[in-house]
Amino acid sequence: MATEASHYYVPNPSLYPFILSVGLLLMAAGFIFNINHYAVGLWMLLLGFLCVLYVLFGWFGSIIDESESGKYKAWEDRSFRIGMIVFISSEVAFFAAFFGALFYMRNISVPELASFDPNFTMYKDFLGTWPTAGPGGMVLGMEYKPPQFTPMAAWGIPALNTLILLSSGATVTWAHWGLLKDNRRQLVIGLFLTIALGILFLGLQAYEYHHAYTEMGLTLGTGAYGATFFMLTGFHGFHVTLGTIMLIVILLRSMKGHFRPDHHFAFEGVAWYWHFVDVVWLLLFVLVYWL
Repeated sequence: MATEASHYYVPNPSLYPFILSVGLLLMAAGFIFNINHYAVGLWMLLLGFLCVLYVLFGWFGSIIDESESGKYKAWEDRSFRIGMIVFISSEVAFFAAFFGALFYMRNISVPELASFDPNFTMYKDFLGTWPTAGPGGMVLGMEYKPPQFTPMAAWGIPALNTLILLSSGATVTWAHWGLLKDNRRQLVIGLFLTIALGILFLGLQAYEYHHAYTEMGLTLGTGAYGATFFMLTGFHGFHVTLGTIMLIVILLRSMKGHFRPDHHFAFEGVAWYWHFVDVVWLLLFVLVYWL
């Protein structure tokens, strides 16, 4: 049994944080050993991953049990909301750093390289137009030429993915309305449609990446444009993957009868995260694909 204050539920001490720390340490050490070609590295990675997986299922399972047993009241709900706001704020800062790098390269460093006096620079033929793989020149005494590539067009899969994510924002909102009305069928259908749209988005992005690498010459190593393109879209795709997994968990809980119209922060937290992913994609579409 956990101790419970008059206004705030306080759980008993848990081993989960310690196990999670050990798992993360094993994964970090295993990665280092693996890249240095030690056989033990792969086993350490696997063991660390299993520790993290155990904590994810066990710790979140405990939280779900505590929530469904009525231990969480208004104080806990408020703290969860503050925590989610802080988490999403950190994600905003994360993406702001990459958008800042894109702005710096596109509007400052690339034009500056092109503005040098051709008599005093090795970048004589660099025009500084965007998108670019960067200037050529002498590297370690050898002439370097930037790779040739085709920029990713906005009006194709990216535009379709924009429509898909905007639609998924509408379906998760529709699911939320169903929950507020205690309409379990609308809730489940809305979540299912949102998950399906998220998976479709990821499938189209995987196809886009394959096409970029195999036919367009656009890779992570394609200079400034390739690096910013794949870092921004890749991290966004990672966040869509996490959001889809969270939505699947929420769907399964909804099918088990969890959540009430007046008590459903877990649903709201995931919905907030999904809307954040939508907003980031809109910025990506405009600043990376379109402009």
